[in-house]
Amino acid sequence: MLDLTTKKCVPCNSKEMRPMAEESAHHLIPKVEGWNLVKEDGILKLNRSWKVKSFTKGLEFFKFVADVAEAEGHHPDLHLVGWNNIKIEIWTHAVGGLTENDFILAAKINKLDLHHLLRKKVSA
Repeated sequence: MLDLTTKKCVPCNSKEMRPMAEESAHHLIPKVEGWNLVKEDGILKLNRSWKVKSFTKGLEFFKFVADVAEAEGHHPDLHLVGWNNIKIEIWTHAVGGLTENDFILAAKINKLDLHHLLRKKVSA
């Protein structure tokens, strides 16, 4: 299977583009570690959360994601909740669901080196 990070998002202005079936989404979700499939109001979406070190680190995190999103021409919903909780939702608004573009963007976000922005997990 092809690595999603080697693919490029395609423009979603085609009238023929449709959201993928839930079965197809379940087939692709293992390729984007850490992301979850969720269904909100009948719409399948990808989401993932992170905890960052500070509010300003959250804004830096968004800048890295924004650069990838701009390069792909595919833009996620970014949420900074509280001072250090990041949540990203990805879905193709133009088709009302998931497309391969969403998985490509998630894979490219996963490839970013963001560890320096993230809170360290407390070991027990």
